[in-house]
Amino acid sequence: MSFGGGIDSTAMLIEMVKRGIKPDLILFSDVGAEKPSTYKHTDFMNNWLIANNFPQITKVFRVDKNGNRLTLEQDCLDKNCLPSIAYGYKKCSLKFKAQPQEKYMNNLQDAKDFWSSGGKIIKFIGINADELRRSKIPEDAKYIYKFPLIDWNMGRDDCIRAIVSAGIPIPEKLNCFFCPSMKRYEILRLKLEYPDLFERALFIEQRAQESLTSVKGLGRSWAWNELIS
Repeated sequence: MSFGGGIDSTAMLIEMVKRGIKPDLILFSDVGAEKPSTYKHTDFMNNWLIANNFPQITKVFRVDKNGNRLTLEQDCLDKNCLPSIAYGYKKCSLKFKAQPQEKYMNNLQDAKDFWSSGGKIIKFIGINADELRRSKIPEDAKYIYKFPLIDWNMGRDDCIRAIVSAGIPIPEKLNCFFCPSMKRYEILRLKLEYPDLFERALFIEQRAQESLTSVKGLGRSWAWNELIS
């Protein structure tokens, strides 16, 4: 199962516990740039899973060619660039979320043995019933993709109700602390609650300024530093 730390994947875990559907593995891709609230929620859910006799959450992350951990923040700083989504691409999600999980599985002996025997691993993904368009992932040579929330007809509101009923805090919206998709009010909230993270985001933007041509900054058509000018 892929756990992102947001509302959908949290609700999916709750329902899996409730329905007695126990996965062999729960993976969380740590890009190294989540807000503290996301890490806190992930730790909370890990303890909750242990209490319910479920597997703990396994954290995976991207590594460089020398095997050292590479965060999205450091990658942007090394290349003097912004996250790819600022330029209209979603490579950051692929490189720092999808690929680390894929690499972990490719090196897991149980998975390799299962694939060698001709089996396909079932991968549970937390996409709710309000987002059917995102569930169009065809079966491939290694995986059968399942979307339990859609099968259970659980939309966003149903997911929130499930979390509340389980007595679990509602997780905050998922995004990196320098995500170009953040709204202005979310950026101002970041500046208020996590001023150190806001300053780090501005530093990424500043380092990338000289190479920017099609965008002005983390806000795409505007720069985050305008909020403090």
